[in-house]
Amino acid sequence: MKDHRGSVESIVREQVSWITFAHPQHNSMPGRLLDLLADRILSEGQNPESKIIVLQSEGDRTFCAGANFGELVGIRSIEEGTKFFSGFAKVILAMRACGKIIVGRVQGKAVGGGLGLLAATDYCMATKWALVRLSELSIGIGPFVIEPAISRKIGKSAFSQLALNPSEWQTALWAKDHGLYQEHFDHLEQLDDYLVRYLTKMTAYHTLALHEMKKMLWEGTEDWPSLLESRAQKKCNSIAGRLYPSTFTLADKWIVSAKLCNHWIFICVFITSNHLKISTHEIPGTLPNDGRSLSFC
Repeated sequence: MKDHRGSVESIVREQVSWITFAHPQHNSMPGRLLDLLADRILSEGQNPESKIIVLQSEGDRTFCAGANFGELVGIRSIEEGTKFFSGFAKVILAMRACGKIIVGRVQGKAVGGGLGLLAATDYCMATKWALVRLSELSIGIGPFVIEPAISRKIGKSAFSQLALNPSEWQTALWAKDHGLYQEHFDHLEQLDDYLVRYLTKMTAYHTLALHEMKKMLWEGTEDWPSLLESRAQKKCNSIAGRLYPSTFTLADKWIVSAKLCNHWIFICVFITSNHLKISTHEIPGTLPNDGRSLSFC
């Protein structure tokens, strides 16, 4: 099922390209928005009117909830699944290739692919509400596609702490201490005030120097286009391996209930005759914050 909600907008002010993405479900990202975001980042990278890019999302408590599970409805093959999981890879590669320093403005929680986005920024500022979590393992998959971007910033040890403890949120201070954020603020107003002053300084620097800094920061990532593509295939195959035999000869059903930002999302997976069908049902409402994010039934 295609999700046509949400938006990606950009505006240039005082030599800064401000790119803002939004989706009504906690800024989760369906494939259409990920494509738009990647294209907009590359476009603003070529915009002669700006020297710096700021990446931000709408709202005040969630930066990005990762992939939009509503998009999983209608997937019928491994190929379609691989395309779905390649969405964040496309954005990360655009951030790598755009040629301009990207500053992240993170006002709230980031889950799954949302961590990949903020990890791919070159300088990231966050509020105390910007908690992080990698929940993939809890639903039988892994954060394969976004791992290179995250490990590049925080190292394998800290990545393991996130990936192997998928039910626990890590604080914004934890993220700063491990290099995911470069600046931390108690209030969004403080962040925005500092961001304006920071951008004023950055736009005063020579364009070529900024461009060369960008290239230097991303040295060693030349193999990422092929690496992230293979990781997307691995992520799709990891679902197939857990849900049904490789021959697809048996019908099966798998149900996961996931808590995200006070919503329960029930994901039902049916596999019959070489086809994969996934349906979701979301129940809004305030739920006890007991630290558990996912349960199986």
